[in-house]
Amino acid sequence: MPLEFEKPILELEKRIAELRETARTTGVDLEAEIRLLEDRLARLKEEVYGSLNAWQRVQLARAPGRPTTLDVLEKAFQDFLELHGDRAFADDPAIVGGLAYLEGQKVVVVGHQKGRDTKENLHRNFGMPHPEGYRKAMRLMDLADRFGYPFISFIDTPGAYPGVSAEERGQAWVIAQSIQRMSRLKVPAIALILGEGGSGGALAIGVANRVLIMENAWYSVISPESCAAILWRDAKEAPKAAEALKLTARDLLAQKVVDAIVPEPEGGAHKDPDQAIRNIKEALLKTLEELKGLSPEELYRDRYRRFRTLGAYAES
Repeated sequence: MPLEFEKPILELEKRIAELRETARTTGVDLEAEIRLLEDRLARLKEEVYGSLNAWQRVQLARAPGRPTTLDVLEKAFQDFLELHGDRAFADDPAIVGGLAYLEGQKVVVVGHQKGRDTKENLHRNFGMPHPEGYRKAMRLMDLADRFGYPFISFIDTPGAYPGVSAEERGQAWVIAQSIQRMSRLKVPAIALILGEGGSGGALAIGVANRVLIMENAWYSVISPESCAAILWRDAKEAPKAAEALKLTARDLLAQKVVDAIVPEPEGGAHKDPDQAIRNIKEALLKTLEELKGLSPEELYRDRYRRFRTLGAYAES
């Protein structure tokens, strides 16, 4: 399903494809007309993708086909060994994690996992974890500390599951525990926001030394729809809320909520997932190199300073 702002681009691409097919089947030379349309297409893409507003970026962050945590683990890492269960209640498929290699470096990885289709989304609860998912994440944090492996998390959730079953099992308490546990890691910690970063469900695995974000991802205390429903009592005001929340990568970098933006292919990561994953791998390797050599105490202090300064502004 094409996004509304992409329809002119898709229509022009369709027209170019039709002309190429006509030229192939009839033998008529249409190269001049095709080149004109291709030039127009390039200008249109630059105009559309170069001036995306906050709500359009939210839509791109949710686009089907964007790389998921498992996609990144399959293509950017080696020998991923998934570990299941929280050793208390159950295994939550909305969070995946385990051991892996990143260019020869042993790491512990964890991340939200959405489905690639409706059936898998139902199985993964649309990437919204239950408490057992965060307990699994904390189990992996303990593993990272025990063996001294860097900890890498991938964030892609509209928020933790807010249902009765999750609340009965202490959802808010477990999220708080996860934030506390990750803040005390003795190893380098990197968080990367792949798509959606909603509320405490995202922050629970986002207390890292460095927080990276994909170019069209978003990160906020609340989703635009929920914010609009509270402020204007109408979820259709989500575009207005998205602008007010300052949730885009550029906004977040300016506010120092994130430390770096990972570029996406033109039109979004879903247009060329392999290239997006190569960009992710490059950013992770660069960030690991920056944190290399810091002692456990230095890493702890670095993380403490990073989060204590959020929201603090010097007087002009």
